Amino acid sequence: MSLKDDLMARAENKCELCTSTDKLEIFEVGPDSDGSADQSVLLCDICRNPGKSDVHHWRCLGDSMWTPVPAVQVLAWRMLNQLTDEAWARDLLDMLYLDEETEIWAKAGMVKAEEPAIETAIVHKDSNGATLSAGDTVVLIKDLNVKGAGFTAKRGTAVRNISLVEDNEAHIEGRVEGQQIVILTEFVKKK
Repeated sequence: MSLKDDLMARAENKCELCTSTDKLEIFEVGPDSDGSADQSVLLCDICRNPGKSDVHHWRCLGDSMWTPVPAVQVLAWRMLNQLTDEAWARDLLDMLYLDEETEIWAKAGMVKAEEPAIETAIVHKDSNGATLSAGDTVVLIKDLNVKGAGFTAKRGTAVRNISLVEDNEAHIEGRVEGQQIVILTEFVKKK
């Protein structure tokens, strides 16, 4: 039986972190993996590439962290440590118990401070928490004084075909009264 067959049997043909059945591949849990089933896990494409996923995808760790498989526990611990800005992730991390050997393994593979951390995707959300996408229409929920343009964008104004500011989740851009302006996401709601 091959390594992938062993892992498929152990994982019941599902990702060992999120239980997805799509694009499953072997992932060796380093830093010094010997390539055995004990030091490998079966992961979907999203779990293998954390930068592609929404932070809320990782809520799945609330279930997978309880597995008896040390390699899965290690990955859950590492990912939760990457998400300490999220209250739910801190709560899960507080509950997660690793035996001494597994904890040493988990810490050995953590990204060092001088290395770049895994980037989480920037998600733009409106005042109600709805995810915004480029091209959406939003409505202003407050009168906004547009600096430098000499007018006030009135509450209730629809802003069509918005664009997202890539490096700042709190900003979107859109046209109001013929002017392209930057708008804070906290002052809009998705239509």
